[in-house]
Amino acid sequence: MVQSALSFTAEELEALQARYAAAGQAHVFDKFDELDSQTMGDFYAQLSSIDVERCVKYFKSATAPPPAQGAADEIEPLAAGSFGSTLDGAQAEESAAWQAEGMRLIRANKVAVILLAGGQGSRLGSSAPKGCYDIGMPSHKPLFAMQAERIRRLQQLAAADGAEVRIPWLVMTSAPTRAATQQAFADAGFFGMREDDVFFFNQGVLPCFGLDGRILLERAGRVAVAPDGNGGIYEALRTSGALDWLRARGVEHVHSYCVDNCLVRVADPVFVGYAALRGAECGAVVVPKSAWDERVGVICLRNGRYGVVEYSEITEAMAQATRAGSGELSYNAGNICNHYYTLDFLQQRLPEIESRLEHHVASKKIAHLDQASGRLVTPDKPNGIKLERFVFDVFPHVQRMAVLEVARRDQFSPLKNGPGAGFDCPETSRHDLIACCIRYAEAAGATVKTVPGEEPAFEISALVSYAGEGLESLRGKTLAPNQHITDLDSVVTV
Repeated sequence: MVQSALSFTAEELEALQARYAAAGQAHVFDKFDELDSQTMGDFYAQLSSIDVERCVKYFKSATAPPPAQGAADEIEPLAAGSFGSTLDGAQAEESAAWQAEGMRLIRANKVAVILLAGGQGSRLGSSAPKGCYDIGMPSHKPLFAMQAERIRRLQQLAAADGAEVRIPWLVMTSAPTRAATQQAFADAGFFGMREDDVFFFNQGVLPCFGLDGRILLERAGRVAVAPDGNGGIYEALRTSGALDWLRARGVEHVHSYCVDNCLVRVADPVFVGYAALRGAECGAVVVPKSAWDERVGVICLRNGRYGVVEYSEITEAMAQATRAGSGELSYNAGNICNHYYTLDFLQQRLPEIESRLEHHVASKKIAHLDQASGRLVTPDKPNGIKLERFVFDVFPHVQRMAVLEVARRDQFSPLKNGPGAGFDCPETSRHDLIACCIRYAEAAGATVKTVPGEEPAFEISALVSYAGEGLESLRGKTLAPNQHITDLDSVVTV
């Protein structure tokens, strides 16, 4: 019996039940009347928020048998010379022009940044958002803080002529991390950023399905849901009002990156300027693969259009193929989820593109309610399907794409695994960032006196130098290996 204190009427409930029944999901309402008032109201609200017809369509499309085998996709590497590069001083003159253009756009307040920060640090032994993780630098600053300081430094550099420069920072969270992320920002004074320059929005979710296509319940009165993949960022930006917020601020160019890369050059003026000067509507930073068999997706051409080909799709012969003359791998443009977009592309072109994108199937072990017995089931093998899109699914539909190759050691050190894993872990992130800071000092003419066999603990605050600039006063000095430089007037020398 529907109680009068509930926030919905019997007619509204009946209409919702009819929708779910028509979609083949009437079972979610089994024993609905047995729920207490609070749970019933919450469940009704959740079910009302789900576009069940669209979700079922996604499931059927993603799980439909593949079409009859036709001609195989033609996969080709990016042609030499079809992308920009900053490796080993390559295109140095062009790089200077790209940076100048990027700084001009930043100075004109035309650039914003999107941070993909929905993940928890569960693999790192932490229940906090991954951006709160301390990789062990001398400053012990979390990833959020280090990235905020890079934005602040760019604002300072661009404002050298007295102009007020503000780089909006959009932070994509997830339902499990939203409150903790906002609290971390509030507790840290927004890491020195202006509060009104930060915009939080949630990654979307989709219902989890059983292998039979029935929506699973997490518990009585609650649908099991899962994030819709990092490709859900596009719809989330639109529905959260983030794109309208950027439009009102006059932003035209957007840099997007993942929180778990301690070397990321946030709002990178070289990349932004490069993409803008090429007239691109979308762009990607790539790094050379560490080895032919590195398990990383590669940006290449599929049937003549840009796309990311997963390592599992490339044959061993293709992976080992090299370019004539240079000897470098042909399929070498490692994708690191570091992207550029114009606001026009995100706001005007993407809605139509999204309507043509398929979802990917992820078979998972999904804890759920057995509605027949009323028991909660924790499976020991995959029993259900989560649907997701990838951020790079839009690449084949991009009309003008810009790909920029950068040095891995300068811009990519992912944090994926727990302490002691030996790769993509806190120790490797710390090592790579310290090594980067030492290179900055040495490029300025200083010497960092390291001790053989000992890991240095050397850090240059991003507020002092974004990417090695402004360190001329270090020339000729021998610097102590264990220090956090926050002021060039108080460096420790030996």
